[in-house]
Amino acid sequence: MPSLAPYACDPARSRGRRHAEVPAPTRTEYQRDRDRIVHSTAFRRLVYKTQVFLNHEGDLFRTRLTHSLEVAQLGRSIARSLRINEDLVEAVSLAHDLGHTPFGHAGQDALHGCMAAYGGFEHNLQSLRVVDRLEERYPAFDGLNLTFEAREGILKHCSLAHARALEAQEPGGVGERFLLRRQPSLEAQLCNLADEIAYNAHDIDDGVRSGLLTLEQLRDVSLFDRYRSAAQAEYPGLSAPTAQRRLLNESIRRMLSDQVYDVIDATQQALHAAQPADVEAVRAAPALVGFSAEMRAQSQELKRFLFRNLYRHPQVMEMTGRAQQVVRDLFAAYLAEPGEMKPRFAARAQDAGSAEARARVVADFIAGMTDRYAGREHERLTGQQLLT
Repeated sequence: MPSLAPYACDPARSRGRRHAEVPAPTRTEYQRDRDRIVHSTAFRRLVYKTQVFLNHEGDLFRTRLTHSLEVAQLGRSIARSLRINEDLVEAVSLAHDLGHTPFGHAGQDALHGCMAAYGGFEHNLQSLRVVDRLEERYPAFDGLNLTFEAREGILKHCSLAHARALEAQEPGGVGERFLLRRQPSLEAQLCNLADEIAYNAHDIDDGVRSGLLTLEQLRDVSLFDRYRSAAQAEYPGLSAPTAQRRLLNESIRRMLSDQVYDVIDATQQALHAAQPADVEAVRAAPALVGFSAEMRAQSQELKRFLFRNLYRHPQVMEMTGRAQQVVRDLFAAYLAEPGEMKPRFAARAQDAGSAEARARVVADFIAGMTDRYAGREHERLTGQQLLT
């Protein structure tokens, strides 16, 4: 493994944990973070949380768990070439969706609407709440007590209002950079981009597998079509109707590889121009991890195509509407009768000192649900089956 670059996050120079702990004898601080994330309850729940297609719609579609694993694989591959910290990239990649609601972005939007009068809901901020407060694994503290650098990467977006609240609770902590308009570490920047690369690729795969997208439609997307054309030129047998799955897989493989190489090349050029001496210089510079201008434009074109043809497909939208109704009904039911929640959440709601605090407990409970548990709870409380 190549030595770390001077601008990489060095676990020996970490800004530390909120609660001091004796270092592990055989693991670095970031390896320890990764291990705690993998063993967390929230991580296990990701296997039953929606990416695009709801969990009951098929066994082979991506879930939040498989998505997180793909992000970690892409992130580590790029990190190795850039000589930045692979273990930190892996930890942030595996944790970045821990706070996501059931039913993907549909559930997030519905819960944000429910919480509009109580401070709103942001899934990145919820991921931080999970690792800082909601996991209950250790006797000495709430949460997982991750390093500053892991927590910084997990909180990739944050409103100014929430950043101010975080800064009040933890001066100079993970909320500060949003107030100062500074960047996170290169490792955190890389996770953000690996997330985009992963979901664009696997949403094509899942979209075609579902029958909602076709290879013919994808001819209109220049980023994908050039790899399809190259694959067919090299392997003419891929044109056969029985070889369409191989053609799709080979096209996506080539697209992913080219995007990885593009990020490595563009980022190395940016680093050469900026010459950051250390991690703090990275934070003070403009964003350094990114695509080339051409690849960025083509990636945006692909995202627009997926938005129009997959995320807004009538079949997806119908299920989205049902999922959002489930979340709204659950929120209303638990807010009215907190005792319907699991005992520890019911106790927290009973002890809440304000309506906002009580609503936040309800949001914590719902955000932690899997798709199938939310569906079962909705049926128990309302007698309706909206997700069959």
